[in-house]
Amino acid sequence: MIRFKDGARYEQTMGTWSRLVGEVFLDWLAPPQGLRWIDIGCGNGAFTELLAERCGPFEVHGLDPSEGQLAFARTRPAIRGAAFCKGDAMALPYPGSRFDAAVMALVIVFVPDPAKGLEEMVRVVRPGGTVAAYVWDMLGGGFPLDPILAEMRDIGLNPPSPPQPNASRIAALRELWTGARLQQVETREITVQRTFAHFDDFWLTNLASPTVRPVIASLTPSDAETLKNRVRAGLSTDSGGHIVVSARANLVKGMCQQ
Repeated sequence: MIRFKDGARYEQTMGTWSRLVGEVFLDWLAPPQGLRWIDIGCGNGAFTELLAERCGPFEVHGLDPSEGQLAFARTRPAIRGAAFCKGDAMALPYPGSRFDAAVMALVIVFVPDPAKGLEEMVRVVRPGGTVAAYVWDMLGGGFPLDPILAEMRDIGLNPPSPPQPNASRIAALRELWTGARLQQVETREITVQRTFAHFDDFWLTNLASPTVRPVIASLTPSDAETLKNRVRAGLSTDSGGHIVVSARANLVKGMCQQ
C-alpha cells in the first residue's frame, strides 16, 4: 500500500508535478474569486497553495488522512489562513452545502470507493457549485514515475499501485461524475513536462517516492544498480544533459444540481 506521510519528500517528488497540472486545471475551471473551497486529499498543500494564490478564495479548507502531510501544509506561507484537518474523503466532517467548490488533486485513485468519495464531495457543495478533480492517467502511461516503474515491471518487480487505478481513466471519470447526477460535466486530457538537470537529479528526486523507495530498498546493491542503468538507458537527454519527462493527466468538472 502506498502511504504519503512525509510532506517534504512529497514536495520533492510530486509537489512540482501537482502545480504544473494544477495551473492548467485552474485555467480550465476559471472560477470566480471569493469562493469557499475544500481541497480533499490536500496532502502537503501543494495544490492548496496554488489555489490560494490564484483564486482569491474567501475560505479554504484542506483535508487529508496524513498528519505528517498536514503539518507540512501548515508551514506554507501562502495558506496560513487555511483550515486543515485530518479526515477521510469518504466521510467528510462538514455539513451539507458548506462550500462553493470541492476539488481532488491527484487523489481519486487513492480513495477506496471513488463513487462514495464523490458522493461526499457533492454533499458538501451548494447547489450550482463546482465539483472537480485531476488525476494522472495511471493506466495509459501518464504517471510521472512510469520511466522507473516500467523498468521495474520488466525485470519482474511489483511496485505498489493505488487501490483504484481504473478511476484515472477519462471515461471512468465521466461515468462517475454523470452517475453522481452532476450537470454540465466536462473532461479534458492534458500533458505537462518537467525538466531535470541531469539523470542523477531525476533519479534522486524520484527515490523519495513511496512508490519507488521501498522497492529499491528491497534490492541488493547490484540489482539496484542494474535497475538504475536500465532507467538511464530508457531516457533521452538534450545537448546540455537535461532530461525532460512528460506526464499526462485527466481532468473532470461538473456542477451540482440547482
